[in-house]
Amino acid sequence: MKIKYEFADGTVSEVEVEESIGAVIIESRRLEDNLARKERYHCYSLDAVNFEGSEYADRDTPESLLEQMVDKRHIKRLLEELPEVQRRRLLLYVQGKSMREVARLEGVDHKAVKKSIEAAKKYFLKNF
Repeated sequence: MKIKYEFADGTVSEVEVEESIGAVIIESRRLEDNLARKERYHCYSLDAVNFEGSEYADRDTPESLLEQMVDKRHIKRLLEELPEVQRRRLLLYVQGKSMREVARLEGVDHKAVKKSIEAAKKYFLKNF
């Protein structure tokens, strides 16, 4: 069996090899081509954030997905550590309610809500 080798300068060389060795070489080339094709379609630009802004970066890289998963676990743990009142008020606030709306729902002064939400934010900033 003849195997062709193409060099970077464009020259081609043919080598005579046994059938079993030729089969291994051909299979190896096929696997290498398949891997190269997969990598072409799954490239991630880490520089896109720096040059184009975060909206152009591929956010679904394995590293970023793992980081998001770790962040979510950390946020969940921090939420569980907050006192019940702070957690409830912070979640309502994050869901889009104003501090006055949260105060109205709970039947308290808006200053109390503001104070507990700010304390929860401070706790997150300190521990995140």
